[in-house]
Amino acid sequence: MTCPPFTYDPLTDRRRRPRDTSQHPTVGHVTHVLVTGGAGFIGSHVVAALAVAGYDVTILDAGHPVGHRDALPASVHGCRVHVGDLRDPHAVRAALAGVDAVVHQAALVGLGVDLDDLPAYVGCNDLGTAVLLAAMARTGVTRLVLASSMVVYGEGSYTCSVHGPMRPAPRTAADLAAGRYEPACPDCGALLDPALVDESAPHDPRSVYAATKVAQEHLTAAWARQCGGSVAALRYHNVYGPGMPRDTPYSGVAAIFRSALAAGRAPRVFEDGGQRRDFVHVRDVAAANLAALTVPATGWRAYNIASGRATTVGELAAGLGAAIGGPAPEVTGEFRLGDVRHITASPDRAATELGFRARVGLTDGLAEFALAASPG
Repeated sequence: MTCPPFTYDPLTDRRRRPRDTSQHPTVGHVTHVLVTGGAGFIGSHVVAALAVAGYDVTILDAGHPVGHRDALPASVHGCRVHVGDLRDPHAVRAALAGVDAVVHQAALVGLGVDLDDLPAYVGCNDLGTAVLLAAMARTGVTRLVLASSMVVYGEGSYTCSVHGPMRPAPRTAADLAAGRYEPACPDCGALLDPALVDESAPHDPRSVYAATKVAQEHLTAAWARQCGGSVAALRYHNVYGPGMPRDTPYSGVAAIFRSALAAGRAPRVFEDGGQRRDFVHVRDVAAANLAALTVPATGWRAYNIASGRATTVGELAAGLGAAIGGPAPEVTGEFRLGDVRHITASPDRAATELGFRARVGLTDGLAEFALAASPG
């Protein structure tokens, strides 16, 4: 269906007066885009950005109950939501009618509760992706933007002052319980210095969710080779912003901290709070998806979607607390084996090849996010 021609400012999240989109350039005749998971946190921002750019948008979303989503809305930014599960070939083929490209956002995210969630993760993320790709091959849709994740890397990049670049082994429960959080060189035992991870780093998934994202990348690469399609795999780093789900086992750390502050509680920071992450605003992520559709593309290519700036988890908690006038974070020493210590991205490939750089500064983004009402 065609979305109404409202405009959407990716920096302010505000609607503005309609503008003429008739001269919007398309690449490879992409005018009609299917957004899977388009009613979700990131997907809804992607839909808004695409609508502003003049694309026709179809949304397919199942509102999966494991993620504790509320009832699906009838529309997102004026585009009707088609309720359907990616594992249903009939629903997927119907949603692909007239489509030129797919932006695949649908997934079950986060670390979940325990391994009882494993079948749900594999079913939603991998089987759903396989059904989507098979239907795309059958219907001749050959352009895909995939929502991948930085979790495919496992730990970030590190260097040893003696031995150079190093890939540390997974941290052990014994080390974490003893407060030994920093990865060490496997050759000499010296503590490693964190560095920027780029897209050439090998896959090293450390959780079930991460394993499903690696599988999605491999499935889409095989699909692209066999059908001559193109895939931009956008490896999102820590996404935050308006519309982020409330505190659930499937939420990101920013949402968990904000929920605590909204209840008047101090955010509980695991380990020593020194874990480095790369936080990127959801409107920047939406802009990256748009950029991936508007440049020539062939084959399979991965891109870090990130700011390139390191922020510790403790700094994030303190920043949110300062923005909302809440208590200082409580550093607990707790840990989760699925977590990694440091991961900050190099944004250079996305800047060079997609023309994308994150624009929302962390201070402004956190101030907005801290005061935003949680979705009902």
